[in-house]
This record gives sequence, structure tokens and C-alpha cells, in this order.
Amino acid sequence: MTGISVRGFAVASATAVTTVGAAVGVASGDEQGHPAGEVEVVAADATLLAEIPAGTNAQMHTASLTQQAESQADAANADALRAAQESARIQAAEAASERKAAAEREAREQAEREAAEAAAEAAAAAAASESTDFPVQSSYTKAEVQAMAAQIVAADQFQCFSNIVDHESGWDYTATNPSSGAYGLMQALPGSKMSSAGADWQTNPATQIRWGVNYMEDRYGSPCGAWEFWQANNWY
Repeated sequence: MTGISVRGFAVASATAVTTVGAAVGVASGDEQGHPAGEVEVVAADATLLAEIPAGTNAQMHTASLTQQAESQADAANADALRAAQESARIQAAEAASERKAAAEREAREQAEREAAEAAAEAAAAAAASESTDFPVQSSYTKAEVQAMAAQIVAADQFQCFSNIVDHESGWDYTATNPSSGAYGLMQALPGSKMSSAGADWQTNPATQIRWGVNYMEDRYGSPCGAWEFWQANNWY
């Protein structure tokens, strides 16, 4: 018997009891009969009892509802876990993207700073070499030529520059190769190419030095780059 059939049975029974009691009271001539309140209590009690499911079917119904509730709770927990995991994944991806962007930005800014510093140093060196004004002389000693070079060539490149000049001309700004016609401190071939640094390339060591520094930087990146090549090939 289900909960619904019990309710129907209880209500019908209570109604029957009330009806029988009333009939008995009338038949006996008892005007009071059973008090109405008692009859109502019987009916009410019957209805309350009918709320409680009885028998094996009621227990199975309760178990089914409990299982459904647990299944729904498990599904809700699973959905919440998946949502939390997805949120964590998205946050981790965003954090990684932000870190990557920050690292790239920092690297780019560092490269820009280094390039700016290098350009400033190069400009300062070029300005210093161009602004160096040496008095014109009819001739120059080796020491004087080396002093000129020390003022024109960057300090960290001077030794490399000096090594090349030592091997090429021995610091003789008028040195001439009788076979090839190479001329000057750096043995430019032909010597006239040094005219790009000044018309006095034949007699002014400063003009030759400036040309030599520009040549080494253009072709090898620096005098030290030229010296490395010279050591490997015995020419530059």
C-alpha cells in the first residue's frame, strides 16, 4: 500500500467513523452524542497518520529519492570541480602570457638601451677623432704618430690597431711597398683610397689613422676584429 492509498484509506475510515457515531447518537436519542471535537480529532489524527508512508514500497521510494539527491549532489560537485579546474587553467595561462610579455618587453628595452649606448659611444668616438686637430708638420716621428693614434683610436681597440700597424708599416706613414704600391701606416692598396679621409693622405698620419679605423670597422666590425682576421690570414 503506497502513501497515497493509506491517506485515502484513513480519510475514508475517519469519515465512516464520524458518520456512524452521528447515526448512533441520533438513534439513541442522545442529543449530545459524541462531541464534535472528538470526531474532528479522530479525523485529524487519521489524516496525520496517513502522511507517513507505510510498508516496503514507502521504504523503496525513500531510498530512491535519497539516491537521486546524492546523484544530483555528486553531479553538482563534479561540475563545480570542472569549473574550478578550468578557471585555474585560464588563470595560469594568462599569468604565463603576462610573464612572457614582460620578459620580451624587458629584453627589448635592454637591447634598445644597449644599442643607444653603443651608438652614443660610437658618436662620441667619431666626434673626438674628427675634432682632434693636430698641427701640420713637415715630418712626424714614430712616437708622434703613435700619440696621434692613441687619441683617435678607442682605448679598448688601440692595441689591436697597433699590432696591425706594427706588422704592416712599423709606424712609418710614408712606407711604400715596391711590388704592390701599397702605401702608408695601414698599407692601403692603392694608397689613393685614403683620400676619402683627406686630401693630405700622403703626408698626414692623422688622416691615414682615421681612414684605417673606418676601414677596419666597416669590414671587420672593429680594429680587434681586423686583428683577429690578420692573425688567421697574415693580411686584412
